[in-house]
Amino acid sequence: MPEKPRSLPALFAACLVTAGCTATAVPDPAPPPPPAGLTATLVTPLDITLRWPDDPAAAGTALEFATDPNGPYTTLQYLPSHVTTYTHPDLLPQTSFYYRTRSFSGPASAPATDGTLPTPPAPGDAAVPVRSPGDAAAPAEPRVARTADGTLRFTWRDRSTDEEGFLLEQRKPGTAVFAPVEVTGANTTSCELSALPGEEGSAYRVRAFVTGPPSPLAHQTTGAQR
Repeated sequence: MPEKPRSLPALFAACLVTAGCTATAVPDPAPPPPPAGLTATLVTPLDITLRWPDDPAAAGTALEFATDPNGPYTTLQYLPSHVTTYTHPDLLPQTSFYYRTRSFSGPASAPATDGTLPTPPAPGDAAVPVRSPGDAAAPAEPRVARTADGTLRFTWRDRSTDEEGFLLEQRKPGTAVFAPVEVTGANTTSCELSALPGEEGSAYRVRAFVTGPPSPLAHQTTGAQR
């Protein structure tokens, strides 16, 4: 999937248009520090449970794994904020696994549901970096449409300049938390999701995101075949 060139400047210049005014350099917001304290515990010969400290400032955690400490690393799961444990099941026997986490951040769109009227288009505005203050970089005009085969198709307008991708987040009926259910690459404005029984009436939103630096590694080796 094509990736957008990174265009986040190192500094922003701000100046009032008045006599004698000089430009003041404003540093870019610093990325969140890497999470610490990741642990990997072998709970059965082929299942590894991971735990890490909560990062209350993050929108969630990206969990990555590899079979070599130098990678390449693959994203195992995107998890919502305040989730601090995950079990990696049914792994290859007698194999080393290495894990790391990255906090992700970025603004989310307004919620949308299947069958609601689409949000009217907003006035055109300039795209801004994901870490801009407020929700100026949040995806706009989220829409949900059901196709003839029952698949849900999501569209939105990209308002960020440097996102690593977009997360489609779902809040199931009777729950209060939006959880990531689909990820796309950068510079995309649509995705599809199969509708599952019991998820009718779910709310959805789209988040433009960037990730912070990786945590220290956690390592575990699986046991023999059960």
